[in-house]
Amino acid sequence: MDAIPDETPAAAAAADPVDATIDAAGVLLRVAARSVQHVEDIVTSPQLRVLMLIELSGPQTLGGVAAELGVHASNATRTCEKLVQARLITRREDATDRRFVRLELTRKGRQLVERVIAERREAMADILRRVPAADRDTVARGFRLFADAAGVDPSRDGRFTLGPAPSAD
Repeated sequence: MDAIPDETPAAAAAADPVDATIDAAGVLLRVAARSVQHVEDIVTSPQLRVLMLIELSGPQTLGGVAAELGVHASNATRTCEKLVQARLITRREDATDRRFVRLELTRKGRQLVERVIAERREAMADILRRVPAADRDTVARGFRLFADAAGVDPSRDGRFTLGPAPSAD
C-alpha cells in the first residue's frame, strides 16, 4: 500500500497559483487594514487616501482629489477642509493660476503618512523574516513578477498602498 504524503498548506497552495495568490493578497490586505485601524481615530479612510495621494504624487488640486476619490468636487472639498482643520494639509492658491487651489501636506500630515507606511513596512518585514532565509529572494522575485505582469502603477489609494521604497539618501 502506498503511503499518502502529508501535504503542507504551502505545498497545497503551490499546486494552485491562483489560490496561493489569493492567500497572499489576503495577508497584504490585512496588513493595510491594521494600519488604517491604528489611525482611524485621527482620519477617515477617504482622508487617508487624500494624504497618501499627496505624499506619493505631490501637491494636488481639489479636482485631482475628486477624480482620484471618484467623488463630486463638493465631497472632495469637505474631506479636504476637515484635513485643513486638523492641520494635516494646507490649502494655498496656485502661484501660476489663481483659479486653482494647491493642497500640500503639513509636517503633521507627513508624519501621519510616514507612520502608516512604516507600520505597513514593518509588518511586511516581520512576515518575510518568518520565511526561510533561503526562500526570501524567491518570494521577492515572485512578487516582482506578479506586479510587473499586472502592468499597472502601484496604487495611490491610501487604504492599500504599502508605501514607496525608502530613498537611498
